[in-house]
Amino acid sequence: MKPTFHSSILWRNNSSSSAPPIRGHRIASQPQAVTKPQTRDRGPPSEETTQTDFAALDVLGNLPGPATAVDACLDDGFHLDNGVKITDGDGVLLVGGEAFAWRPWHSMTGDVDAARRQMVNEKGQFEVPEEVWGLLSVVWPRPDILILGLGASVFPLSPQTKRHINSLGMRVDVQDTRNASAQFNLLATERGATEVAAAMIPIGWKGR
Repeated sequence: MKPTFHSSILWRNNSSSSAPPIRGHRIASQPQAVTKPQTRDRGPPSEETTQTDFAALDVLGNLPGPATAVDACLDDGFHLDNGVKITDGDGVLLVGGEAFAWRPWHSMTGDVDAARRQMVNEKGQFEVPEEVWGLLSVVWPRPDILILGLGASVFPLSPQTKRHINSLGMRVDVQDTRNASAQFNLLATERGATEVAAAMIPIGWKGR
């Protein structure tokens, strides 16, 4: 005896059906009038003890900044929090809680103006000889990061310069000098002046 199979059609898409399609109805939203508040009074101040004190969230507010924190960036120098003023167009090298006048263009050839322009190579990259970083090679403990401020603008580091800084065991962060000084102040306060170093050129230097 052959088995009998029973099947039933649960759904059929019959496009030839003459039944009209069911269409949805769009309900137009009615704009609601917004009334202007009659007063700016928000009621009595809350007396709850669970309110957030945003001033207390500034965890670095009570920490003393480093003595070598940058107070002002000038076209021809810097003013530090400890009263030291670096002028005459010199840059500044901040390492180990000490401040040094930094003149990376002295390692270039030609007069001062030509030497300053030579710090940016023909590819638009900041490139200086290895002896410019001589102090960083002898300081101990070695900083973890070097913040590099390149005047009024930002230039990429040449592969040779970046490779040499990394070979000293330091990471490098390149910014314009204003942002570099703010970054140094923040990180040196947070991590300590021995962990963070900065080498910055005055904001009057604009590269080539």
